[in-house]
Amino acid sequence: MKNIGLLGARGFVGKEIIRLVLDHPFFEIGSVFSNSLADESLEISPSKKLVYKDLSINKLHLNNEDAFVLALPNGESTEYAKAISSHNPEAIILDLSSDNRFDNTWTYRIPELSAPISSTKISNPGCYASAMQFMLEPIKLIVKGYVHFFGVSGYSGAGSKPSPRNDKQLLKDNILPYSLVKHTHELEVRHNCYEKIFFTPHVSEFFRGILITGNFILSESQSAEKLMDLFDDFYRDHELIDIQKDAPDLQQVRHTSKVIIGGFDLDPELNRLTFCCAIDNLLKGAATQAIQNLNSAFGFEDNLGIL
Repeated sequence: MKNIGLLGARGFVGKEIIRLVLDHPFFEIGSVFSNSLADESLEISPSKKLVYKDLSINKLHLNNEDAFVLALPNGESTEYAKAISSHNPEAIILDLSSDNRFDNTWTYRIPELSAPISSTKISNPGCYASAMQFMLEPIKLIVKGYVHFFGVSGYSGAGSKPSPRNDKQLLKDNILPYSLVKHTHELEVRHNCYEKIFFTPHVSEFFRGILITGNFILSESQSAEKLMDLFDDFYRDHELIDIQKDAPDLQQVRHTSKVIIGGFDLDPELNRLTFCCAIDNLLKGAATQAIQNLNSAFGFEDNLGIL
């Protein structure tokens, strides 16, 4: 069994990771850390409980876990990664924040689009950035100029710390645009997949899920059927990714690890292609990919414990 330590276990993604680790045949929770839940107990099984440890960096008490998952707010991972490496240089560190996605000393990995992991420092991709790259990767060689993405997510994407983007009263019957220029996930896609993108994110009153619509100008004339076949072929061996004729909706992906891509439509006069992608931001956008990447780092098949 591989012991997993989780730093930042209180948040929405942290809770999903705990659930996925408990369902995994070869992973188990070794330790959990939280500032707000310190000294409270977490029931792992009817016969096993863990006590949340203090997450304060000056009180951090680390066990010799095989891997540590950093489920921390952006900007907080660096000092914790240093502390873990100092304590156990061989431990795998997986960072869920954006802090190391542009650092080439960390392995950035979207499982279905990347080679197996051969390092101990893993940077998990962002939720919106993952969905955009699932849409771009099969067609990036036949796209020209800038591509445009419009995204809407549930308010869980803003985390559990109170903010306007997870204020239920503010979001009621509403949709809020934010970070309309140079959102970190826009920069992430530019860095890792395709340079010329514009991304406009929004948040709404539902709790979880992401729906993105992309607009692309193709370098040559295509049919919607041919493009759908292209995506089918590209993702044929990836069980978590489904391609369909109709546009996806959030009900299809909420509480699942699925990626659903569909709604392919073309304006032949402009060679303009439009289609959509839906994922659960807490699962395939975060926790599921964390488990897939830990699987890869330990030499297991990516989807072990997920399917």
